[in-house]
Amino acid sequence: MTENSCLSADVAGGSPHAPRLPDKKRARMMRRAATASVVVASLLVGVKTFAYMTTDSVAMLGALADSAADLVSSLGILFAVRQALMPADTEHRFGHGKAEPLIGLAQSLFIAGSATFVLTEAVRHILSPSPVENPFSGIGVILFSIVVTIGLVFYQHRAIRVTGSLAIAADRAHYTSDLLTNLGVVIALLMSAFIGWQLADPIIGVAIAGVLYATSWWLLRRSLDQLMDREFPEHDRKMIKTVVLGHERVRGMHDLRTRVAGTQSFIQIHIEMDPTLNLAQAHEASDEIENALRETFPQAEIFIHLDPHGREEPPPLALS
Repeated sequence: MTENSCLSADVAGGSPHAPRLPDKKRARMMRRAATASVVVASLLVGVKTFAYMTTDSVAMLGALADSAADLVSSLGILFAVRQALMPADTEHRFGHGKAEPLIGLAQSLFIAGSATFVLTEAVRHILSPSPVENPFSGIGVILFSIVVTIGLVFYQHRAIRVTGSLAIAADRAHYTSDLLTNLGVVIALLMSAFIGWQLADPIIGVAIAGVLYATSWWLLRRSLDQLMDREFPEHDRKMIKTVVLGHERVRGMHDLRTRVAGTQSFIQIHIEMDPTLNLAQAHEASDEIENALRETFPQAEIFIHLDPHGREEPPPLALS
């Protein structure tokens, strides 16, 4: 059997075809990406707090709330990554991969709460408009934030490509939305400074709240998919069937089951072979199929059960 898995972008944001890394190198990359996120989030919260205090901008408040949500999320992700990388033990035979979607679920609720707070403030400023103070100091802070965020997103993208981590993929989604948020803040501040349109700031704040809600929904869906053991995407399942049925000794297959837990994915399958094969031949064919699957899913844990072709399977147990 193989070990840990990178999984499909449709499920976790990673790649199911990522190159297999040694466990220590993979773990080190995940920890470094999670730590870098915490450092960047802490820095951005600090500078945006200063900018909000000097501008009293709702859009800046939205950017600050977004970064605060990122900081809480990043701390949770650092914890989740450490838990998910713990090896399987006697009480957790399938590892600790579900620590990632559990943290992701909590993060999605926190982000939704932040979005509600920003939306409330935006509505209040729409009803009672007020000018933005010191807009250019705010613009300078936001431009700095954009540069730092772009650097982090590129680093996270590389980590996701080779590890398939849901937690880091979720964190990258936060920071990618931050780029849109920061751009919106710049637009709001420029319009307030040069046009004097006071409603620009709270309107941009409403848009930022919408981005936060969308991010929360994205993370909620993917976390629930893993917690509920959702199957691989259909194109990945078809790929598995193509590989298995393409082997010359395979006569059929059934009971294909797939699931994901953080950076781990699992493939379970029943393969039907010619009943005249001896045990050594059947075992050899099973190894060849597993190796072929490993080429496409380099880090999946694969469970193969061999059945003689033509044997009638017993009906599934009734659930009481």
